[in-house]
Amino acid sequence: MSKSGRRTLKAIHLASTLWFVLCIAYILVLALHQAGFQWWVIFSLSGHTAVIIFLLIAVYLFAVFRGAGRAEGIEIEHPLTSTNYYLAFYAAAPLLGGLAGCLATIGENKATQFLVGVALGTFATTALVWVVVDPLISAIEPLVMPPSRKHRAERLAQTKAEHKRKQQERQRLLADILEKQERDQHYWQQFLRPQAEKLAELLAADVDEFRKAECQAVDIGLSAWQLGGIACMRQLRDMAVEISRQKNQKAPVTDYISFWWDGIGTWRSPSLA
Repeated sequence: MSKSGRRTLKAIHLASTLWFVLCIAYILVLALHQAGFQWWVIFSLSGHTAVIIFLLIAVYLFAVFRGAGRAEGIEIEHPLTSTNYYLAFYAAAPLLGGLAGCLATIGENKATQFLVGVALGTFATTALVWVVVDPLISAIEPLVMPPSRKHRAERLAQTKAEHKRKQQERQRLLADILEKQERDQHYWQQFLRPQAEKLAELLAADVDEFRKAECQAVDIGLSAWQLGGIACMRQLRDMAVEISRQKNQKAPVTDYISFWWDGIGTWRSPSLA
């Protein structure tokens, strides 16, 4: 469909939708009035809901306008509902319903009966076409027409293959990340061994040497952060605590490292609460 054709189709659909909303509003107002509500009550209720109705119509038109421009691949699966004639019929359904209601009520003496017939014809035709006929035809088309069925099967197969490819790609990336982490941990295990032993000695420092031990531990933690970030620091801390426990099997080990390193990179000391 050309650009001018799409603009014309959207204009028809906009006019049809506004006509449909106008007919529904007329039916509701008339029903409320016949039920005994005063006019000032009816119009006050309508005023409170006008904004909500407008937003719903705007969202609905946005969805319809997007659906009106079918992709070329989907047009193959929908050779009937993607034609210009069908789209024009779909967009003009409320107007055609109003015309049918007008023809059906010719000869009515009362203007109210005539307007009710036009409004009900609009509502019935629109509901039939938009809610029943169009979804039914759109669902049947790809199943009964051989070219549509073939293209649909190919499209679904391609979608499934693409999904499988992306899943395999994610698995490959995850495997690469895990392999890199394993390599890094193995490298850190060898490279950080001297620093871990030094930290284990600092954990055993007495009160007089505690401030000096903290400064040395901060320097070691900063080097670990520069080497491999928080993961490297965590591994170094675990190694140091484990070495300290092995050397002092009977004495408990206090983890000063977690507090000494507070503020280095993203390292944060544990809460005392």
